[in-house]
Amino acid sequence: MGALDKVNVEITVVLGHARLPMHQLLRMGRGAVIELEASPTDDVMVLANNRPIARAEIVIQEDRIAIAITDPIGVDEMS
Repeated sequence: MGALDKVNVEITVVLGHARLPMHQLLRMGRGAVIELEASPTDDVMVLANNRPIARAEIVIQEDRIAIAITDPIGVDEMS
C-alpha cells in the first residue's frame, strides 16, 4: 500500500454547465450566482484527473452533501 499512498488523483464533480460571455464573467463580483443548465435531480459526472469515471446523484443528509455513484464508467466506455 505504500506506493498507492503517494499517487495523487484530482476528483471533480461536475454539477452542470453554463455559457456566458467573457465580459459578463469579468463583471461578476463576489457572491455572484451563475445559473447552471441542469436541474437538481440530474445526475452529476465524476471525473478523476479530468477523465469521466462515473455518474452519480447528489445526496443531502442533515448538514452534509455527498454523492452516490449510480453508474461507474468502464475503461472501454472512456474512449
